[in-house]
Parts: sequence; C-alpha cells; structure tokens
Amino acid sequence: MNKVLAITGASTGIGAATARQAVEAGWRVVLAARSSERLASLAQELGGPEVAISIKVDITEMADLEAMVSAARAAFGGIDAVFANAGLGATVPGVDDGDIDNWHEMAMTNLYGLALTAKATLPEIRARRGHFVITGSVAGRKVLKGSFYGATKWAANAYGYNLREALSGSGARVTVIEPGMVDTPFFDEPKPQGLTADDVASTVLFALSQPEHVEIHELLVLPCRPA
Repeated sequence: MNKVLAITGASTGIGAATARQAVEAGWRVVLAARSSERLASLAQELGGPEVAISIKVDITEMADLEAMVSAARAAFGGIDAVFANAGLGATVPGVDDGDIDNWHEMAMTNLYGLALTAKATLPEIRARRGHFVITGSVAGRKVLKGSFYGATKWAANAYGYNLREALSGSGARVTVIEPGMVDTPFFDEPKPQGLTADDVASTVLFALSQPEHVEIHELLVLPCRPA
C-alpha cells in the first residue's frame, strides 16, 4: 500500500511541486490550503481521488486540521508523513515601518499554525512511525536586520528541535528544510537567481526516502552563486 503524505500550503509553489514529485515517487497525497479551487485542480491533475484528495484548511484553525486528518483516514486509512509547508511572508521587512497586522498573521501562521498542524497529526505520525517535515528558511539561520519574518523562522527551526525530542523513542522522524531564496509566488516579483520550487521539493523527497534508521533533521538548501 502506498504511503500517504499530507501537505499544507499545497496549492502553489513548494507545496504543489512536492505533491507532484511525491505522486511520481509513489505516494498518495492529501492537499491542504486555503485556496480550494487551486487544490481541486491540482488533485485532478495528479490522478484524482485514488491518488490525491484536497481539503480547504486554515492551519490556524484546529477544526480545519482535524478535518484534514479525518479526510485522510476516510480516503487512505491515515497519514504516514506530513509536510508542514504553509507560511506567510512580510509585507514590509523592517521594524520602524513594519505592519503589525502582518506580524500577527506571520506569528499565527508560521509558528502557531505549525504547532497546531503537529498537534493534529502527531497521533498518526507516532502510530505509523512516520515523518514530520517543516518548511523553515535560511532566514531562521542568520540575523536579518529587524526581520519579524526571520524571527518566526528561527522559532520554527527551534520548534522542529523540540518536536524531535517529543517524538524521541517513537521511531518517528522530524526534518526541517531551510531554503534560501526560492522563485515562487511567495514573492511579488520573479527571483530567477533563486532556487526553484522543484529544487526544494526534491530535498523533501530526499528526506522522506531515507531508511527508517536514518533521520535527516536539517537541510539548508541555497542557490549556488554564479562564478
């Protein structure tokens, strides 16, 4: 029986690319995001309900995440891995001109929503000796002047470490993927010098493909600087 991967933030960018690569590698996928139309189209593209299901989810709402888990159980019997990929960026990068409503949204999505995703899915991950993958960022590995977004990604990285301790001895694994700049709809303008969504998706599948006794806890993935 093919394993099941639940992906939040699955409608575009890294999430959608990971879904495509996962299905190609033999996974079945549960696609979750706030954009139900894009999700439904992607699920159909990937092969329909035998392979991919979609569900509208706001990761800051526990009821939505519980509905995602229930849908996965009904369709595929459960969840073997989770890619907690949903995230939100800054509208204004600094402190002085920072948008406090945007700060609140980032904190709720990038950390609180991550924690809720874990809380909703960990019973499945523990029971199946599964895998929980987090989209972090290089912004969570270096100091960025006044960046609240960076602070949320430092927190996401720390939560990954804490989650690994919480799952210690269960056989379940945790991986934090930390990309540099990625050319996705996350940015308002194209970033041709960055990684592609497929580049990052490949690192997710690499982590998921390791044998059960191997846990890749962190992967820092950066675009190569031109000569």
